[in-house]
Amino acid sequence: MNRRTAILAPLALLALGAPAQAAPLSLGELSNYLNGLTTVETDFTQVNADGSIATGKLFIRRPGRVRFEYAPPDKSLVIAGGQQVAVFDGKSNQAPEQYPLARTPLNLILAANINLARARMVVGHKQVENTTRVVAQDPDNPGYGTIELVFTGNPVELRQWVITDDMGSQTTVILGEMKKGGNLPPSYFDITREVNKRGL
Repeated sequence: MNRRTAILAPLALLALGAPAQAAPLSLGELSNYLNGLTTVETDFTQVNADGSIATGKLFIRRPGRVRFEYAPPDKSLVIAGGQQVAVFDGKSNQAPEQYPLARTPLNLILAANINLARARMVVGHKQVENTTRVVAQDPDNPGYGTIELVFTGNPVELRQWVITDDMGSQTTVILGEMKKGGNLPPSYFDITREVNKRGL
């Protein structure tokens, strides 16, 4: 399974039984919410393009850092830090696949200053039942793919994202209850340290 899709692809529908809202949450409100996220720790469920499902723990430390720890039997690891993404295969002792974070749509919500109202960034913004869905892309590099962010309101909460990569494959990441504002050590996001730890 290609762990690249954890950062590069889209999500299954999330059923949240609440009354529908008349209008989607504003881009300004959603930008403020995302900018207010400093650290996040949560469980996640990932639905891959081939229909397979993986679970694990997700750690975010904005700006620019994320860690996906996949549960057994997978045991893969994806780390973003230092403007790079590294994908460690849990079943081999090979060096990780690496590529620039800037080439992934997830980079849009890991930025130091998120402004969804920036010209040509948001290409979709609508209300679907009780969720606001925003489809965003890198305005300067639309070929890198898109990320669809799914929010609920009262209070605003990010529930899932769907990434469509540059090849059109979609990966969905459904978030569990988020623990926010904790102290996540820099070592969680240190690719070089992880490489050395594994003797790669």
